[in-house]
Amino acid sequence: MSTNKRYITAPVRGERKYPTVPAFLARAVRTYGDRVALRLPLSREGRLLIQETTYRELWNLAGRLAGWLYARGVREGDRVAIMAKPSLGWAVAFVAVQRLGAVAMPLDAGLQVPEVQRLLVEAEASILFCAPDRYQEFAPLTKEVSGLRDVVALEEAVDALSLWQVLPEEPAFPEAQPDTEDLAVLMYTSGTTGDSKGVMLCHRNITANLEAILKVIRVGPEDRVLTIVPWYHIYGLTATFLAPLWVGASVTYTDDYRNLLTIGQKIGVTIIIAVPKLYHALWRRLSENIQASLARRLLYRFAPRILGKLVQKKLLREQFRFFVSGGAPLHPEVAGALRRLGLGVMEGYGLTETSPVLCVSAPFDPPGTVGRPLPGVQIKVDQPDAEGLGEVLARGPNVMLGYYKNPKRTREVFTEDGWFRTGDLGRLDAQGRLYLAGRKKNMIMLESGKKVYPEEVEWELARIPEIAEVLVYEEAAQGQPRVAAMVYPDWDLLKQQGIEDLVQARDFLWEKIKDAQQNLAPFKRLRDKDALTVVDQPFEKSTKQEIKRHLYVNKPVRR
Repeated sequence: MSTNKRYITAPVRGERKYPTVPAFLARAVRTYGDRVALRLPLSREGRLLIQETTYRELWNLAGRLAGWLYARGVREGDRVAIMAKPSLGWAVAFVAVQRLGAVAMPLDAGLQVPEVQRLLVEAEASILFCAPDRYQEFAPLTKEVSGLRDVVALEEAVDALSLWQVLPEEPAFPEAQPDTEDLAVLMYTSGTTGDSKGVMLCHRNITANLEAILKVIRVGPEDRVLTIVPWYHIYGLTATFLAPLWVGASVTYTDDYRNLLTIGQKIGVTIIIAVPKLYHALWRRLSENIQASLARRLLYRFAPRILGKLVQKKLLREQFRFFVSGGAPLHPEVAGALRRLGLGVMEGYGLTETSPVLCVSAPFDPPGTVGRPLPGVQIKVDQPDAEGLGEVLARGPNVMLGYYKNPKRTREVFTEDGWFRTGDLGRLDAQGRLYLAGRKKNMIMLESGKKVYPEEVEWELARIPEIAEVLVYEEAAQGQPRVAAMVYPDWDLLKQQGIEDLVQARDFLWEKIKDAQQNLAPFKRLRDKDALTVVDQPFEKSTKQEIKRHLYVNKPVRR
């Protein structure tokens, strides 16, 4: 089944013609064929090795796999699922699917079999590529999912059909010439809401976003990008995998946080693309290091950029250029501290439905802003309040076609004149820079009319060392809304202080929270200990490490 222009739900401004994904990849191979496209760290007998693959090698391997897929009956518009962490096999599978004009369906590597089965049925997928250690779990689905022809492991594995076993030496398949409005990627959202939706992204959506990103974030063939963002999220797929390939740069992926800096030094990293969790941890480490020395404290106060150069030289070497953050809010304190050291941080904002990037800040923008809209993207704030806050609406060539098989939800997220409702609250300053306040559905409206954004309170409470995880939400007390919090403590730290049960933990943490709340306006604070719940198990989280709020809010939880 080919998915075409009849699915477009929002008007596209202008008549600009964007390339398709396979067309841009073919151009990259012609231009940068012998340059390294992918670098993947491997551990062999305690040694750190880097596997390198050139643009031409990636293209040729993908051509061979496309030949096998074609022989198995995969045609233009067919859905092919890819479920694993980034690897050479993942990249080969994605490029092969694009060369056939089929639809790549990246799935979160952490999904369980019933979830995967439901999505495969809904999307009518024909092939599933998976991680080798999960092959035995998913192989039986060929008998349970109608139309699913094969399950293939992306790496060699015992008792598994692997991608490397099926590659023909002489592939035969017709190189597809899809239309820019044809579906290229079917990306299922996963995360905090429990309401997974299939986001339909056409070739135009993706390549328009790539082109706009690279007009703002200057990347070239000499850049070596290091990322921890998996490619099965749209942020990872677009910003960390495809965008560098557009300009001849190389991409290195790792999920090895412990050895991230070692890997960066080994490859000569120039740009790191990550989620805020990494930068929050980096700043905690740097801050502790600065506070441990009078000389470093004085440098940070009076000559921060000299200190920053020393930090950069030690951690990442002189060739390093800047950080990119996305996927969740970066706290302004962390952005400001890194920028004070002269370490540029570009913060992006977007959603799966917008392919994903809408705005990107400059490396040294004021802390708190996600910057101006990308070229070709329009942003406006709907029905702003007295403070200028309202729902952020977006329009541009990167906005999705709609939700797969869900026209009702599609209609709900578009205004009558074609603006996409992001569900985020924000304001625009006089320079056109966007500042976000939080998710519209998470906002707490108090009886006084004051608005509380949970993300702000969570940041302050998370700074307490004995709090490992925190969720701030609205609950009713005597019929009125109030700010409440659930906390999962750092039990190791508490046990060092002789605290081993929930009652003691709650008493101890409440005293800590009372102090921490002094940084918040009174109306944003937890009023009393009754608003605090302490849990004995970590919160369930998405693979982006966001707490799945729907599992906890308005549900009874053990104190």
